Amino acid sequence: MQAKLDAFARLLGIMDDLREKCPWDRKQTFQTLRNLTIEETYELADAILEGDIEGIKEEIGDLLLHMVFYAKLGSETGDFDIADALNAVSDKLIKRHPHIYGDVVVENEEDVKKNWEQIKLQEGKKSVLAGVPKSLPAMVKAYRMQEKTKQVGFEWENAEQVWDKVEEEIQEFKETIQLDMSQEKREEEFGDVLFSMINYARFINIDPETALERVNNKFKKRFEYIEAQAPRDLRDMSLAEMDQLWEEAKQKLKP
Repeated sequence: MQAKLDAFARLLGIMDDLREKCPWDRKQTFQTLRNLTIEETYELADAILEGDIEGIKEEIGDLLLHMVFYAKLGSETGDFDIADALNAVSDKLIKRHPHIYGDVVVENEEDVKKNWEQIKLQEGKKSVLAGVPKSLPAMVKAYRMQEKTKQVGFEWENAEQVWDKVEEEIQEFKETIQLDMSQEKREEEFGDVLFSMINYARFINIDPETALERVNNKFKKRFEYIEAQAPRDLRDMSLAEMDQLWEEAKQKLKP
């Protein structure tokens, strides 16, 4: 434990030095750091998806630096410091885990999630969806909203019902094409298809964001194989020729 505390104290000290002595660090604000923090978060997500343990360790460090930086900025204005932030999250964790720090009994993970959402409402949240960030990517946001509303009973009974809804939404989307409806209506119905597919994925324990990103990576590798093996410029090749290379890529680049 002491080694961990020493390492954290070292980072805090370096942050103090940088804020005082480095021209770039002195110029930063909450606003200027925001996009950099988002970028670091995605870099961590990439490392996790790739199973890159060294990368995960590095990106965790980068994100911790950002958190310490925000706390340093808060301390300079007298609004809060790193101790305030850490104590606040510790207090919240204790309050929201009454099955650990109180006398509440839970049977499984779902009970824990339900308690968590109920406690948040008791804390003054006006909606179970209040904690879903507005800037989340749409697919992640849909998944999180479905997870949260489930905790208060707004949920299908089984996966078959959800798949029926998927098929219903696909048919409604097809009708917008067949009847030549407006672009706005097509987008709305297509959105309904995606939302229902995300819901079905959740029911069968598939993370749709991770699943799609794996497919993105697979497509990228296979197309790059086509580019590397193409006998001439792709624009001069037929689709059939490119498809032959695609099939080769599928065989040679199997996981």
